[in-house]
Amino acid sequence: MDPKSEIREFLTSRRARITPERAGLTVYGDNRRVPGLRREEVAMLAGVSADYYTQVERGNVNGVSDSVLDALVRALRLDDAERSHLFNLVRARRTANPTRGRPPKHRLRQSVQQVLDAMTSAPAYVRNEYGELVATNTLGRALYSQLFEPPDGPPNVARFVFLDPRATTFFVDWDDLADQIVAAVHAQAGRDPYDRRLTDLIGELSTRSEIFRVRWAAQNVRHHNTGLKRFHHPVVGHLELNYDALPLPADAGLTLVTYTAQAGSRSEEALRLLGSWAATLAPEPASDRPQRRD
Repeated sequence: MDPKSEIREFLTSRRARITPERAGLTVYGDNRRVPGLRREEVAMLAGVSADYYTQVERGNVNGVSDSVLDALVRALRLDDAERSHLFNLVRARRTANPTRGRPPKHRLRQSVQQVLDAMTSAPAYVRNEYGELVATNTLGRALYSQLFEPPDGPPNVARFVFLDPRATTFFVDWDDLADQIVAAVHAQAGRDPYDRRLTDLIGELSTRSEIFRVRWAAQNVRHHNTGLKRFHHPVVGHLELNYDALPLPADAGLTLVTYTAQAGSRSEEALRLLGSWAATLAPEPASDRPQRRD
C-alpha cells in the first residue's frame, strides 16, 4: 500500500462524486468531460490555491495543516469515517515506514473467552483487524459453521464473502455486506498501510475476485458498528439479527461482535433451534480453539 497513491485515488474519487450544484456552485453552459468537481473548484471551496490543492491531491502533504485538511473535508463533504480515513492516510504519508515487520502475536485473554462462553442465548465472536474469527461462543460457531469448513486456518469473513459461493446464499443482503467489508478493509489500510499481512489479504482478494477489485477501486470508507443482518442458515433457515460491534480497548485490533434476536420473533425461535443443533455436534477440543491474533 502506497499512502501517496491512496491519497490521490481517495481525493479524486470524492471529488468525482460531487456535482457543482450539490457543492453550491452556479455553473453556466458548462460542458464537462468528467463527472464531479474540477480541482480549481475544490480549491476555491476550501480557500486554497488551485496549485496547492493539486499538490495535495497528488499526495504531497508534508506541511499541510489540519485546518487545511478540515477545509477539504468540508469542500468535499466527507463524513466522519471519510475524514478519519483522510487524516490516517496523511499521517501514514508523513511517517512512511515501509519496512515495518509483522505485528507481534498476542494470546487471547482468558477473560474475553469467558465473556463469550457466558453468552448462551446470543451468537458472539471476537474478530481481529484482518476479519478473522479468533474466538467464538457455541452459538457463534454454529451460526458461522460454514466458515469453519474446511478448517484450513482461521476463518476469515472477507475471504468467505468474496471467495466462497455459499456466501451469497448465507448472507441475504450480500451486496451490502460486501460493500461494508471493503469499506472496513479500506479504513484499516488507511490506519496501517504498511501492514504486510493486510496488504497480502488485499492482494489475494484483488487477484481472485473481480467483484472485490471493482469495490476496492470505489474508495468508499464507512463505519459499521451496529445494524440488522439477515442470514439464511443451512440448518435453521432465515434469521434476522441485530448486531453490535464493540472494540475491546485493552486488546488493540480486537472487536467483540454480538447478535441478538427480537423477543418473541421467529428469529429468536431459530436461535433456540440453532443452539439445540449445536449441542448435537462433537465438542470442539480445547486445543483447537483459536487462541491467537496473528
